[in-house]
Amino acid sequence: MNQLNFIAMDFETATYEAHSACSLALVMVKNSQIVGEYYSLIKPETDFFWKNIQIHGIHPEDVAEAPKFPDVWQEIKQYYQENRLIVAHNAGFDTKVLAGCLDYYRIQQPSYLSLCTVRTSRKLFPEMPNHRLNTVCDELAIPLEHHHDALEDSRACAKILLYQEDHFGVDPLKKLVLPM
Repeated sequence: MNQLNFIAMDFETATYEAHSACSLALVMVKNSQIVGEYYSLIKPETDFFWKNIQIHGIHPEDVAEAPKFPDVWQEIKQYYQENRLIVAHNAGFDTKVLAGCLDYYRIQQPSYLSLCTVRTSRKLFPEMPNHRLNTVCDELAIPLEHHHDALEDSRACAKILLYQEDHFGVDPLKKLVLPM
């Protein structure tokens, strides 16, 4: 029986710039069990857009003493090893933010595998009215109290993929994995 090993990742950003990460959460899954979590605020080298603050509630004063991305990267880079599966809901956004932060600070891009739970949800649950994180969580009875809190969103993403594995197996999921 195949069991999933992956990291669920979620970023929140200060602006629309890819390097403006202001928070990051990771949820570690080993043998289809959540085994760890990581969360950090990040001090971006950008201003904040009011619209982004309204979405996630993180203000400039909240990150005034937070580490900058290179310090956070030192803590998490071991999770981005060759062939490690990194999962996100709307992975295109989160992988773009990761790449944008790494590029901005001239840090080498890691090589990893990516899986998007928006894509898996569209494939496995075509009948859902939409495939936003809160909708998928509601439909699957997965708790999501504070949408756009990076840690809550990472947990929800991990639980969505574990639900999909439990109900459909790993084969339909493997077909949607992309190299990064």
